[in-house]
Amino acid sequence: MSCVRFCLVVFAWLAATLAGYPARADERVDVELVLAVDVSYSMDLDELALQREGYMKAVTSSEFLNALKLGPNGRVALAYVEWAGVDEQKLVVDWTFVSGREEAEAFARAIRDAPLRRVYRTSISGVMDFGADLIENNGIRGLRRVIDISGDGTNNQGPMVEPTRDSLVSRGITINGLPLMLKEPAGSMLDIGQLDIYYEDCVIGGPGAFVIPVRGPHEFADAIKTKLVLEIAGVTPPRQSLVHRAAGEARISCTIGERMWMERWGN
Repeated sequence: MSCVRFCLVVFAWLAATLAGYPARADERVDVELVLAVDVSYSMDLDELALQREGYMKAVTSSEFLNALKLGPNGRVALAYVEWAGVDEQKLVVDWTFVSGREEAEAFARAIRDAPLRRVYRTSISGVMDFGADLIENNGIRGLRRVIDISGDGTNNQGPMVEPTRDSLVSRGITINGLPLMLKEPAGSMLDIGQLDIYYEDCVIGGPGAFVIPVRGPHEFADAIKTKLVLEIAGVTPPRQSLVHRAAGEARISCTIGERMWMERWGN
């Protein structure tokens, strides 16, 4: 067998072998997106299940799958993270390349099959750093890099949220928010009635950053789907009742959660 023919045979064998492997690092995608989902004890089990179901429906929706086609690469990289306290971040579904229904359904099944869990405290800054590490060390080349944070409280553990947010934005990472306002403030020192404003002023940042508040269980699925479609399509949302962009001037103290925790527990 000639050298040329041998090389062609080897090349064909390698191509056939590697075709069955997951997409490798250093491949291009339109968006690297970390879905960071609150599992703190302030969320009851029904809300946790509803939250998961919302993400599963969103990534398999026709709107999401159609949005994938709008980017130059036609695919995105998704990672699903559950978080609570400063040392309580868990990568539930590792980076997955999604370009169509089959991959989206596999990602949704992986979310469904993971056991539900609840953990103490709320460290938004902790999941920001965790998400940034996932993005910066994944070897994937995304045109945009986004961390999508859902949560029902203010930062009360770990580094201060505002400088952490600013650090990520300076590194080219956009942070969007899904503040969960499902319950009326119960009078606790840690409850605030304007969580959406807190997210706008203190959590989100970067080009086109936005917040979609969720004020009732019936809004979960639509809010998550709307948020994911906007993130995948790279569309800057208009100012309207559903979607809020980052605020221009501060309206709330970004240390409110840390201060309330210190006043109550002293650490």
